[in-house]
Amino acid sequence: MKFTLSWLKSHLETDATLDEITYALTDLGLEVEGVEDRGAALAAFTIGYVESAEKHPDADRLRVCQVQTDEGVKQIICGAPNARQGITVVVAKPGVYVPGIDTTIGVGTIRGIESYGMMASERELELSEEHDGIIELASGEVGQTFTDWLAANDPAKVDPVIEIAITPNRPDALGVRGIARDLAARGLGTLKPSAVDVVEGTFASDIKVSIDDDTLDGCPLFCGRVIKGVKNGPSPQWLQDRLRAIGLRPISFLVDVTNFFTYDLNRPLHVFDADKVAGDLRVHRAAGGETITALDDKDYTLQAGQMVISDDNGVESIAGIMGGAASGCTDETVNVFVESAYWDTVQIAYAGRALKINSDARYRFERGVDPAFTPEGLEHAVRMIVEHAGGEASEPVYAGAVPDTARAYKLDAARVQSLVGMEIHESQQRQTLTALGFRLDGDMAHVPSWRPDVQGEADLVEEVARIASLTKLEGKPLPRLTPGVPRPVMTPGQRREQIARRTTAALGYNELVTYSFIDQASAALFGGGDDLTRLENPISTDMSHMRPALLPGLLAAAARNQARGFSNLAFFEVGPAFHGGEPGEQHTLVSGLLVGRTGPKDVHGASRLVDVYDVKADAEAILAAMGAPAKVQILRGAADWWHPGRHGKICLGPKKVLGIFGEVHPRVLAAMDVKGPAMAFTLWPDEVPMPRKSGASKGALTISDLQAVERDFAFVVDAEVEALTLVNAAQGADKALIEDVRVFDEFIGGSLGEGKKSLAITVRLQPTDKTLKEADIEAVSAKVVEKVTKATGGILRG
Repeated sequence: MKFTLSWLKSHLETDATLDEITYALTDLGLEVEGVEDRGAALAAFTIGYVESAEKHPDADRLRVCQVQTDEGVKQIICGAPNARQGITVVVAKPGVYVPGIDTTIGVGTIRGIESYGMMASERELELSEEHDGIIELASGEVGQTFTDWLAANDPAKVDPVIEIAITPNRPDALGVRGIARDLAARGLGTLKPSAVDVVEGTFASDIKVSIDDDTLDGCPLFCGRVIKGVKNGPSPQWLQDRLRAIGLRPISFLVDVTNFFTYDLNRPLHVFDADKVAGDLRVHRAAGGETITALDDKDYTLQAGQMVISDDNGVESIAGIMGGAASGCTDETVNVFVESAYWDTVQIAYAGRALKINSDARYRFERGVDPAFTPEGLEHAVRMIVEHAGGEASEPVYAGAVPDTARAYKLDAARVQSLVGMEIHESQQRQTLTALGFRLDGDMAHVPSWRPDVQGEADLVEEVARIASLTKLEGKPLPRLTPGVPRPVMTPGQRREQIARRTTAALGYNELVTYSFIDQASAALFGGGDDLTRLENPISTDMSHMRPALLPGLLAAAARNQARGFSNLAFFEVGPAFHGGEPGEQHTLVSGLLVGRTGPKDVHGASRLVDVYDVKADAEAILAAMGAPAKVQILRGAADWWHPGRHGKICLGPKKVLGIFGEVHPRVLAAMDVKGPAMAFTLWPDEVPMPRKSGASKGALTISDLQAVERDFAFVVDAEVEALTLVNAAQGADKALIEDVRVFDEFIGGSLGEGKKSLAITVRLQPTDKTLKEADIEAVSAKVVEKVTKATGGILRG
């Protein structure tokens, strides 16, 4: 939306500066996108007086002029036909940039004679296309800046142009008067009255109007008046200047009037050549297939249901969007029919989009114009046409009625404080709403017809706060709900997820955030892909199911990286996985993936392929950071996407699984195009027991001052017996005394025979209340032998 400063002041009585106005506009929500100060480019030009002008000795068309300037008399050579003695001119001295010719003036020599500047034409100053001669001023003092002279004698030439961005909820600001109303409410001036002196009708209109019953929802009101005996031609200079300033080309007075009121009062109009209208006008819906040549000289084929205005000859106008060329006004137009109608926003938007027509009328109607202003807007246009183009006006004709947009909402002064946080006195709130056009009746605020965006009590609060300026809003800390130290904001589960993220990242993993949607084939590899987790409307075929685990996303990322030459990868993700499609059928996981080697190759041979023990150590470190117990069991029996012999379940019992680590099954790697082997872990943070004490302080350190005792045992067991089974059995011999059990040797073959092996363990006993005696140690050792023998079938090696 563009307008000039003088245009704004035709509605707003104000002494505010341009900077104050632009700041206030942005603060009011009408963001200023740019200001074109047309006088800035002319600031360096001054006024001079030609004391003498003699023919150049070596050029018939050049004159050597002696020009009086603020720096004394300057010699300037000029080739303009009107360069002569005794005229007041505009001078560009050396060093001045001339925008029309994109040149900076310097001291030059022309045919052997020096020239110290130039006298400018209107085109060289980009004031018009006139360039047949230099500018001759009827007044002006030598040395006066040209911009000051223009401001006093022709202000339109230096009138600043302001461009603002209009949000869809503010259609009233698509007219200059609506912008002026906001500024007046802010206190930057007084809104001038806009009452119109209605032109009395002297005869009945020759053209009647009607609206079909099925079209009344799209066109509730259609108004018009015939004016006979008008004289069309160029518009007054002030009107041409305003239209040119905002980028519109003046065409003729009758056309320029409609463009002017579109921007001035947000009232789109249309003027028919009455002599080209056959019979009466009818507003109806197109049957489909009709064609019309519009004012932009393009042919459009109408679709069924689109609203049109027709006469006896057919369609004459695309309703609310663009008129037809056949009934448009020309310089020969004598009799006109001026139309002012109200059109439904949604139907205009649909038709304009279907026909691909972008016009000022469509832009405004589809956002919303003032329905109650429809008859008054017609009278404004008729008054201007009669005053400038003459003619006699008919009595107005109407079809339909003004739509009822009356509504009122309660003004609760206290809601400004609760919703916005500003303290604004009730009297100021009422004054603000009154200035914006609201009518107050007790506590009820009646919304003006030009504000379709106000739809509730909260909108009243927004208007009050907007005018008061949200820049006055002061930040205040929220009051504490409870005295003392506030409770943590994060839940224990959220805190645990945060710890898992930080710990895993500290171990050298890179965090990924993958989609919760994966393809059916990948989901099936990890126990999902059924109808329970299938999406009804997937965004693509590769995202048809909710993920049953985080590993599919990590493996897909690894495949993409390997395809681009990155082989050593460490990824992790913390997020939800889904075991159903109902709310709550999800669980939080922490998954990590290692692929490749532990590091780059070096001369010391420290680099090696990652193995199960790498992910086991990382999983245990993450669980420890989340508060998992130190004593856990490592069991077999994980899902089939893990390698059957190279994985382990971290458990507190057979049914309490905290996590799984191990090698991903080669079958899964092949299906997901990952070059293996790949090591991974998956942890269930929700399964980690919450601490019994929720206090912030740590408990006292428990340490024994009694000497620990270690005993070694070697058992001969079957070759298929897992070392973990033996360790767990030994650990359970005496949970109070046995602090640690670890394997330190394995021997296969020799005198043990086929199918046998020897596993040696160290059992560490840590007493807490008394020093162990030999009898105590022997008793515990007997229990260890008994437990291991029972669990594994092995015997103590002699």
